[in-house]
Amino acid sequence: MAAESTLLKVLLRQRHMQGYTTFRKEYDRVAKQLDSDLIGKWPSKAQFYRWMSGDLQGLPYADHCRILEKMFPGWSAQQLLEPHDGDGDSLVTAPQRDAAPAHPAPRPVQLPQQTRLADLTAVYPTRTEFLHNVTPRTLFDGAQEIYMAGLSLNMFCQQYSDRSILDAIEQGTVIKALFLDPNGTYTAAREREEGLPDGHLSTLTRLNIEAIRRVGSKVSAGTVGSLGIRVYDEPLRFNITIIDQRKCIVQSYLPDARGVESPTMVIEKNEAMPGLYTTFAQVFDSMWDRAQEVA
Repeated sequence: MAAESTLLKVLLRQRHMQGYTTFRKEYDRVAKQLDSDLIGKWPSKAQFYRWMSGDLQGLPYADHCRILEKMFPGWSAQQLLEPHDGDGDSLVTAPQRDAAPAHPAPRPVQLPQQTRLADLTAVYPTRTEFLHNVTPRTLFDGAQEIYMAGLSLNMFCQQYSDRSILDAIEQGTVIKALFLDPNGTYTAAREREEGLPDGHLSTLTRLNIEAIRRVGSKVSAGTVGSLGIRVYDEPLRFNITIIDQRKCIVQSYLPDARGVESPTMVIEKNEAMPGLYTTFAQVFDSMWDRAQEVA
């Protein structure tokens, strides 16, 4: 075979839903039962066919996994997206979880999956791969609080429109944008580390700061939302984006690599157990408190 099949592809063929249009209809039908906010949030056509072929770097975004597991009860998202060894013609049924095998094989002692992953819900090898699955509009539209800390904050300033930012503030969104100081020691150090010309990153950061300052100047009187802009001059460690104090996107900055090349973690706050969300929320709050306001 030219391309490998996943279990998902086999199961969709059994239901005659292997076409992209048919799959989208089924996705929306299941989304309506599970969470109406997920209607219309199906994967792109290219991503759908990567699901079918197994050409994946990791699990899809958490909401996609929820839909797939609801669509195929008894199978986990990881199982659905694993390669399938059969020929695709024989009937595949969900595992019978209540039936114990006659001679169970010894299994290594493992912590429960929830404990091992805490509140980490997805990991992408790069920011580029993350943005193939989660667009800025998906991330920011409808948010009531958007907190960001990093270098130039390109995902927000360059890939989310001025009109969308202005509308969000007018509708009550609180935005905190924390940039690495373009005039500071650590921006110059990062330019040297990435092998960039002097002033490359500092110029980009100044442009992004001015762009959202310009948006802030257009906010109507009496607007309930707000825009805060601060800068910090400290070692560059993380890019952190927090949405509504429940979802957190985190990247570490790698040596000699641009931000878009860094692994990206998706963390969703879990009230039932401590996890990474609390750690990175505290990092952001601490950095914000030490930072200098941009007039």
